[in-house]
Amino acid sequence: MVWDPETTDSQDWDERGLRLAAETTAGTWIVEHVHNFDHTVASLVPPVFPAYARIFHPASTIDDETVRWADVADANGTIAHPVMEWGSIVGSWHISEQEGLWHDSPVAGSLPARTTRALADVLRRFTRTPDHCWFAHWEGSGCIAAPSNYSRLPMPSRDMVLFSGSIDLADTQFGADEQFPTGMSAHLWWPDDHAWCVATDIDLMTTYLGASPECVDAVLADGALEALPVTPDQKVTWDSDIINPLPSSPPDQ
Repeated sequence: MVWDPETTDSQDWDERGLRLAAETTAGTWIVEHVHNFDHTVASLVPPVFPAYARIFHPASTIDDETVRWADVADANGTIAHPVMEWGSIVGSWHISEQEGLWHDSPVAGSLPARTTRALADVLRRFTRTPDHCWFAHWEGSGCIAAPSNYSRLPMPSRDMVLFSGSIDLADTQFGADEQFPTGMSAHLWWPDDHAWCVATDIDLMTTYLGASPECVDAVLADGALEALPVTPDQKVTWDSDIINPLPSSPPDQ
């Protein structure tokens, strides 16, 4: 796929070509299998896959260059590992930047468009239905306004509006326009053949993938992504990191 972010990142879902789904039965299999919100990976991605990965949203420099969590951990003398949390590797949830290292912390609640493009380029190789995918976005994000008579996908604590389209539209930024080009990604997406499932919770700086071992291995090996293997029972809360020193809680906790 040849992506053209200069012309697409500022286009909302309807401009990109996503279609609003009037009913949500395509996502019933996910709702039936995810855990009630118990703050584990399995409450975001259904625990029906043989392998899982955690994709880290990159930090960025003042010039918008990406910065990997592993490099931030190394610079701070902390340890990069699958359950690391941003506040733990930096040393605090209250630091707004580290001069010469990163200027903007990882985005919470949205997988950045260029990271999504890299992930989608891997995932398209592991589905028979790349032209028929489903994308769900939490209706409380403030980035969408869907008709009230359309069904919502009842994910735990997150009623979502459902859209359909090809995997080429995975990088759609909901709520984006020319004045405010930074919208918000889909919070849940999967192909029609259920070969994998991707989840980005509104409160988290990382995204989770459930898939085949071969698919997860390909994601882990891709140089454009920072990802580590996880398990469905892994905690996803700010205080989950039990290796690095635990800082005081984030401002919104």
